[in-house]
Amino acid sequence: MTLHPEIATFIASLPAPPEGPLDPVALRAADEAHVAPLEERLPLHAVDDVTAKTAAGEVPVRIYTPVEADSYGVLVYFHGGAFFLGSLETHDHVARSLAKETGLKVVSVGYRLAPEAAFPAGLDDCYAVVRWVAEEGTGLGWEGATLAVAGDSSGGTFAAAVAARAHDDGFDRITHQILYYPSLDLDFDVDRYPSLRENAVGYGLETAGLKPFNAFYLDSGADPTDPLVSPIKRTDLTGLPPALVVTAEHDPMRDEGELYGERLREAGVEATVSRYEGAGHGFVQHFSWIPEYHAVFTRTRDFLGRS
Repeated sequence: MTLHPEIATFIASLPAPPEGPLDPVALRAADEAHVAPLEERLPLHAVDDVTAKTAAGEVPVRIYTPVEADSYGVLVYFHGGAFFLGSLETHDHVARSLAKETGLKVVSVGYRLAPEAAFPAGLDDCYAVVRWVAEEGTGLGWEGATLAVAGDSSGGTFAAAVAARAHDDGFDRITHQILYYPSLDLDFDVDRYPSLRENAVGYGLETAGLKPFNAFYLDSGADPTDPLVSPIKRTDLTGLPPALVVTAEHDPMRDEGELYGERLREAGVEATVSRYEGAGHGFVQHFSWIPEYHAVFTRTRDFLGRS
């Protein structure tokens, strides 16, 4: 299937990328400039900014309560952005849609970013917030059963790494992992996956841009051979939580996500891989207003067993 026409039109309108080294501060400012005004955002019962006092220190989180209820399942969400972009604001609409469609209380994590915060600061923040949710469950209205982790792109990396780290620590409260077009192999060897070649140019995220965009993270001490950096390099995937892996047809990273889902199944983990045709990387963040892509949220709801 060709790229969705509305996505293709948007990509064609984008200016040429700036020449020279990437400036994380300027790129963040440009990212934040596209945040919707508060009055245009999806209304929920409550949205609260809180400071989570965790083992990793104080971490800003935004808590989305879909409706008034006595208790909720909880989904902890990690935004994408190549480990140096993104914020509670840039992905606010994703968290709101997750809360509305799943009925879960969503805790979005404002983790520390590279290059200012060296590896593993961001990962530590994400993991610590999951532990904090379990410890503070009563105050959050957690029903004590469903505790999911989810993330898009680099946030999907963190979701997979958090699930693995929790397993290794004997922390067994995570019930689901939801990975939206995750970056699971930060090696970026173009011979490793056909999608790195098939989707190299013309679909928004380009293969040539993967190394420079992830350099802020890798240069901060993240070793691409470390399974906590590249979760697909983990040799033993047994015992991990059930997974929903969402991929995009025209994403350079499509194949590593689908291979990870296959390896999870081979390890005896319940894993569903759902490829969205006509979509490119980032569609959950940028194009979920298109009806066929907004369906990813109901697909997530169904995976969580909340129809």
